[in-house]
Amino acid sequence: MENKKFCFIICTDNPVFLEECVHYLQHLAAPKGYDMDLLTVKDAVSMASGYQEAMEQSDAKYKIYMHQDVFILNRNFLADVLAVFEDDPEIGMIGMVGYEKMSVDGIMWHQKRIEDSSLPSGGYTYAAVVDGFLLATQYDLPWNAAVLTGFDFYDAFQCMEFLRAGYKIAVPAQNPPWCLHDDGRLSNMSKYDKYRQLFLKKYGDALGKDYRQIIRGMS
Repeated sequence: MENKKFCFIICTDNPVFLEECVHYLQHLAAPKGYDMDLLTVKDAVSMASGYQEAMEQSDAKYKIYMHQDVFILNRNFLADVLAVFEDDPEIGMIGMVGYEKMSVDGIMWHQKRIEDSSLPSGGYTYAAVVDGFLLATQYDLPWNAAVLTGFDFYDAFQCMEFLRAGYKIAVPAQNPPWCLHDDGRLSNMSKYDKYRQLFLKKYGDALGKDYRQIIRGMS
């Protein structure tokens, strides 16, 4: 494992979005002594399988899993992410948008979102679940590709697995915003409820709880 290396991991099916995404990545400043890498998975059969494939290929300690339509605006993004990880080694994952509790129905946005205004400048808070448009990790845990055969709920599943392993999930203060998610396209959510039901069955004990309760309940 290369402890001073970041790897961006992107599942892609749109070369136009990917080109724009990479354009922003190329303008990021790398912390002194750190390397940056990029792995793309074209036309993955599922988000979990694509991320698992790339995770196994990368030797970077720090991996940033992101959608092809996410554009990182903060040129010091890597240093800022690194500062959060180094501040608390128990943080396994960082997300840009998160929620303090896991919703009782499994749908994360049915909970109150963590507001940037509530966080100290340069600080962060802990979350029970974060949105999957960008997930940064410093530890590798398997993605449940056997169950998650589509493109829904992979983020909530992975958050629960990190908490189950005893790791914390952080959402940093971002003022101004660190990235832009250009998700204006209508998503195909025809199988969303299928994976939601699987989530409810597997992680029912975590519903309605914050990260502390989830970690204690799964340890």
